[in-house]
Amino acid sequence: MPKKKVLVLCTGNSCRSIMAEALINHDLGEQWEAFSAGVEPAGRVNPRAIQVLRELDLDTSLLRSKSVDEFLDRDDLDLVVTVCDNAHETCPIFPRPVRQIHMPFEDPYRYTNAPDEIALAKYRETRDKIRTQLLPLLRNFI
Repeated sequence: MPKKKVLVLCTGNSCRSIMAEALINHDLGEQWEAFSAGVEPAGRVNPRAIQVLRELDLDTSLLRSKSVDEFLDRDDLDLVVTVCDNAHETCPIFPRPVRQIHMPFEDPYRYTNAPDEIALAKYRETRDKIRTQLLPLLRNFI
């Protein structure tokens, strides 16, 4: 059975959607192939997001910040998940109808300049919420 394909969208594609992409591909890789993008891509992945993914021994080598424009012509997406309100409100129209789900998560980016113990705790919290809330939804997706 072919894998389902999911695109995870946020504003900058530097943190939440990146973490979701890595977690989905790691935990649900038999069932799903995940991609991520931003409606206003930051152009780089947040180093703290990479750090908290590596704490779980996830491969981060192929993660990069990209624009949703790279995915608009695809006709093989089964699902689009927006993980922030801005991406939900500005999500483009895909040429082929694709199911969309909105599941917002707090943006840990605002803690980037906080001391490590505070910032990393917020990044871990967001990572863990993605894992415990989004992944079960995908696991049971029909």
